[in-house]
Amino acid sequence: MVLTAPEREARADSGESTASSVEEAFVALSAAAPEGWRVELIEGEIHVVPPANGEHEEIVSEVADQVTSRRTNKELRTRTGLGLLVPGASATGKVVPDIVIAPKGSFDDSLEYHDPGAVMLVGEVTSHATADNDRGPKLRGYAAAGIPFYLLIDRERKQAVLHSLPAGKRYTRKVEVDISQPLSLPEPLGFDLDTSEF
Repeated sequence: MVLTAPEREARADSGESTASSVEEAFVALSAAAPEGWRVELIEGEIHVVPPANGEHEEIVSEVADQVTSRRTNKELRTRTGLGLLVPGASATGKVVPDIVIAPKGSFDDSLEYHDPGAVMLVGEVTSHATADNDRGPKLRGYAAAGIPFYLLIDRERKQAVLHSLPAGKRYTRKVEVDISQPLSLPEPLGFDLDTSEF
């Protein structure tokens, strides 16, 4: 479900601006969302995403397991469901990637949304509801935030894509393989992701 944030209106009797701001609407929907649902604000639109299906979660778990067992840098940790502040992805930049890889201790605070400065890799697994955002606004936002690697598991296109070398709002390098083929993840991960498990 996508909700476009309401525009601010002027009150006829006082001339004061009223109506909820994008941020107020986002906060209200986040608080009201049923458990397992995600609320994201992407390029000025609020997206309410239902819980992922089993296949989606199996892929997320498989990527997390492979990173944990095969990475060469043992200080890196994999997180799921972590909120990030990604300028450029939306007015407020609040997104919840499927996978976040960053050094141990990078998010040891009580914040719900974190600065992405420590993030080495962010990953998304597409679904029918999220594919366009994963390929567009989030791609641009992650690049603009300077996140070194963006891993996109595109189930609809049956591809695994690694974006790297961010410059402005785009990544300048893109490596894609068909799901079932290995995808090389460079250092500091330093291993081939086995996509045949997807």
